[in-house]
Amino acid sequence: MSKKSNTSKRYTAEFKRDAVALALSSDTTVTEVARDLGVSPEGLRNWVKQAKIDRGEGPAGALTAAEREELVRLRRKVREQEATIEVLGKATAFFAQQKTK
Repeated sequence: MSKKSNTSKRYTAEFKRDAVALALSSDTTVTEVARDLGVSPEGLRNWVKQAKIDRGEGPAGALTAAEREELVRLRRKVREQEATIEVLGKATAFFAQQKTK
């Protein structure tokens, strides 16, 4: 298991996957596993929870990681399209005003 080495404490998908597998297969608590790995217990709990959701073992309506990524992508696209619509609306108003002069 390898941790990305940067100051933001981001971990690779491989590290998270291995940490979750260890937490689920271990006879110790998530807190102890997290301490052994040098990660926050709450972070490891979140990874375990998301892994269960991704496997279809989460509560009804919980979003998988792929669904979360798609939601972020779609929200970004909506913001971009709203900005484009705003610009086009202003351009239309400008050119309509120029035509009446």
